[in-house]
Amino acid sequence: MSEVEFAPPPTPDLESYGPNVAYNRERCYQLAQGFFKDAVRRARERHERQKELKLRLENPELLSRREQIWSHSGKLEAKYLRFLRTKEELSNYTVVKTIGKGYFGEVKLVRKRQDGRVYALKRLFKSEMISKEQLPRVRAERDALAESDSEWVVKLFTTFQDNASLYMLMEFLPGGDLMSMLIKYQIFSEDITRFYTAEIIMAIEAIHNLGYIHRDIKPDNILLDRGGHIKLADFGLSTGFRRDHEKSYYQTLLQRPAPPSGRPQNNRHSVNIDEISLTVSNRAQINEWRRSRRLVAYSSVGTPDYIAPELFSTNGYSFEIDWWSLGTIIYECLVGWPPFAAETFHDTYRKIINWPHTLLFPDDIQLSYNAVHLIRSMINAPDARLGRNGAAEIKNHPFFAGVDFTGLRRIRAPFEPPLTSDVDTSAFPVDDLPQEEGFGDGGGSGPGREGVAVGAEDPEMSLPFLGYTFKRFEKSYTA
Repeated sequence: MSEVEFAPPPTPDLESYGPNVAYNRERCYQLAQGFFKDAVRRARERHERQKELKLRLENPELLSRREQIWSHSGKLEAKYLRFLRTKEELSNYTVVKTIGKGYFGEVKLVRKRQDGRVYALKRLFKSEMISKEQLPRVRAERDALAESDSEWVVKLFTTFQDNASLYMLMEFLPGGDLMSMLIKYQIFSEDITRFYTAEIIMAIEAIHNLGYIHRDIKPDNILLDRGGHIKLADFGLSTGFRRDHEKSYYQTLLQRPAPPSGRPQNNRHSVNIDEISLTVSNRAQINEWRRSRRLVAYSSVGTPDYIAPELFSTNGYSFEIDWWSLGTIIYECLVGWPPFAAETFHDTYRKIINWPHTLLFPDDIQLSYNAVHLIRSMINAPDARLGRNGAAEIKNHPFFAGVDFTGLRRIRAPFEPPLTSDVDTSAFPVDDLPQEEGFGDGGGSGPGREGVAVGAEDPEMSLPFLGYTFKRFEKSYTA
C-alpha cells in the first residue's frame, strides 16, 4: 500500500491577523510555559523529597519505625496535593489592620481562618495595573518572589485573584522597614551600618544569583523580621534579563526645563534641602524631609534618590545598578540623608547625573577612611563600580574586615523590635493610614469579597493575568 502524500502546511502570516492575535499568541505561549515549568518543578521537588526520605530510612536506628514514617510522609504528601487544589479567596482570611497603602494597592495584616496564622496580604488593583501599563511590574514581582527561597528575601506563600484585584500572601515582617529606623534613630554608627549593609549585600546577592536585577533598592524596601534581621521586598521594578533601557520616565524628566525660581515643580519637602544646609545641627529638618519622602514613596512617581545614573541613559545597565543604590543607603545611614537629596525631583536627577561634582561629605560629620572609600567605590561609574564583578569584591572591602557573612543571622541584631503579640504593628506608620473594616471597597466582585454579590468575570480583567496563581510548598507539610 503506497504512502499517502499530504500537501505542506501553509506558512502562517501573523502580520495579517493584527496586533490582538499576536498579543494573545504570546500570552498563550507564556501561560503554557509557566504551567509546564511549575508542573516540572513540583515533580522534581516531590522526587527529591522521596529520595531524601529513602536515605533517611536507611538509618538502622529507624528500622522499627520505617512503616510509620513512610505512612506519615504519604499522608503529608496527600495533604499538600489537596492544598494545591484548594482555591484561595478573601473569605479564607480576616483583616487585622491596614499596614501599607500605595498608588496601585495596599497591604493588610490578615489572619487565616483555618489555622490562625498571620500574613501580610498585598492587594493590587487590576484596573490601575492595566490603565497605567504596570503589567510587567506585576509579573516581575510575582516571578522573582516565586523563584526565590532565600532567607534574605520576603517569602511569598501564594498568589490569587478575583475580578478586580490581584493578591500576594506573604510573610509578615513585624520590624517595619529601614526608613522607619532612620526616622527613629536619625543616624547610625559605623558598626550598626556595617551590620545592616552586610545583610543587604547578602539579600542583593541572592537576587542576582537568580538572574534578577532589583532596580529599586531603598530603605523603604528593606524590611526587618521579628529578630531585627533584614529581608528584601518589593520587586515590582525588577527585571530578569540584561536590556537596553528604552526612553523612560526618568529620561523624559531630565529633558524638561528646570522649574522657575521660587516655583519648584514636584515639591516633595516642607523644607529646603541642598548640600549646604544639610548639617548635624538640623536633624529635625532632616526627619521632616524623611516623612515627606515616605509619602512620595507611596505615590505613582516613587523616589529617585537611590537610582543609578545609568537609568537616565540609553546605554543599558546591568546588576551593578543595585550596588550604586546600596552605596547611597550607606551614605544615608552614616550622614543622615541621601547624597543627592534636593528640593525637586528635577534637581535630584541633575545631581545624580553630575555625581562626580555633587557627591559631597559634610565637614561636621567624621567618617573613617574605609567608610568614605567604600561609598565612593560604590557611587561610581559602572565600569569602575565596586560590585561590578559580583558581591565578593564588596565583601572583601576593608570596611567589612572580620565580618562573617555566612553567620550574620546567628548574630543578635542591633535593634530587636519590642513586640507584644504576633499582630504587633507598632513599627508601621498605621496611625497615618485609614483603617476600614474588612477588605473595604475596590476589592472586586470575586467570591471572597464580603457584602458584595459575585459578578460575572470580565475577560479584560482576567486574560492579562493568566498564569498569575502560585502556591509555595511549605516545610510544615513534611515536618
